Amino acid sequence: MSQKGHKRRLKPAHKAIAVVSALVLGGGGVVIIAQGASAGQGSRNAPVTATIDCPDVGDQLRTVPDAARGDVDENLAQLDTQIADAYQRLSTGKARGDALLGELKQKRGQTINRLSDSIGKAAERPNGLDSLSACTMKQAAAADPADEAPGGNANAKNAAPQSQQTAQAKGGPARSDFVSISSIRPNVKTPGNRAGASTGSFSVQCGRNENNHFNPDNVIVAPGVSNGAHHMHDYVGNKTTDAFSTNKSLAASGTTCTNGDQSTYYWPVLRLRDGRAEKDVNAPGGGQDANIGTILKPKQVTIDFKGSPNSRVTAMPRFLRIITGDAKAFTNGPGNANASWSCTGFENRQLKDKYPVCPKGSDVVRTFKFQSCWDGKNVDSANHRTHVAFANGNGSCPNGFKAIPQLVQRIVYSVPAGSKFAVDSFPEQLHKPVTDHGDFINVMSDRLMANAVGCINGGRACR
Repeated sequence: MSQKGHKRRLKPAHKAIAVVSALVLGGGGVVIIAQGASAGQGSRNAPVTATIDCPDVGDQLRTVPDAARGDVDENLAQLDTQIADAYQRLSTGKARGDALLGELKQKRGQTINRLSDSIGKAAERPNGLDSLSACTMKQAAAADPADEAPGGNANAKNAAPQSQQTAQAKGGPARSDFVSISSIRPNVKTPGNRAGASTGSFSVQCGRNENNHFNPDNVIVAPGVSNGAHHMHDYVGNKTTDAFSTNKSLAASGTTCTNGDQSTYYWPVLRLRDGRAEKDVNAPGGGQDANIGTILKPKQVTIDFKGSPNSRVTAMPRFLRIITGDAKAFTNGPGNANASWSCTGFENRQLKDKYPVCPKGSDVVRTFKFQSCWDGKNVDSANHRTHVAFANGNGSCPNGFKAIPQLVQRIVYSVPAGSKFAVDSFPEQLHKPVTDHGDFINVMSDRLMANAVGCINGGRACR
């Protein structure tokens, strides 16, 4: 990693937590309401929920010195935990809105102050972060509880306890988050190859997580923090990845990939919203963070590295970290969202902010097309984004970036007809499809990466 200070973008962004199908009134009371339909809602009496809208501190940091990185990561994770805890208290009726806002502001202020002090020990102390402690109320579309327990599963043998089912119903996706894939027009555009394009590919076979490697950690965003993601991740590749992994431990680990690739590939699990109690129903990242229902095992996982339509690609550095999509896109806005949802047989139609309803015989598909341009210097950055970039519309990289093999992950699920499903998310993100994301740490040996680059630049399809 470069020894220069980490830079963070200055885009305003927010986080939010659900106040479970309610609006919090000025006096602190909570009341369930309905209102006229907003965009995408099909009923004039669609349920509405209030959210607590908090500025995203991480996105406001200008620089984070390497010496302060650990403390900053820990405090940013603590801010996420404070929001998740507040969500839990509100969803169970253990706190009133006005009192909670005051408590949350105080806790956030203390955490932000510690974060600022850590930076100030190694560089100039950032100004203005204190103003980011206050949160406000905001409306959002809520889930329809009738959609959350299809087929009467509340009475099924393995049904979740009533309290967990209630949390599920109140924190699930809204009916308007689903759309028939047949109603979407083809919308995929691919730039044509130019002279000098790298037209080959390199495929890696890493299985479908037959090892049951799950945890709610995120070693990229919250290293050293258990349950740093507040949602469960599905892993293939590196066998030991968790919050406490280091470059050294990753390099020493075994792998599920047949070619010896030790890279770690992970994404949030997909669950049926069936009211059943999964093994993590009472665990962090699972039921404790409003992620409830049967975890779906992928039917198929494909991992491919592809070339550039404009140029040859250069090798990725070992331990390069890339996140595609935004786990907080529901509240941060869609600027960094990169979810692609579709159905087999319809993959020329991709959805960004809706779940697909697939016709009979068609499976649900999630596709992650990672950033394919690298700054040539850093394996990570303060916001885990600015060291890599997406190619321009014509396939060329922005100035100052060079083309690298583009990771494309395709994950297929067999979803029972008529079943509701949702991606795991931070509690405040309400399992919205726009929050889907994928994470990757390159742990290929230099020799294996060179082989991949040779295949891609040479126009060969290698496995």
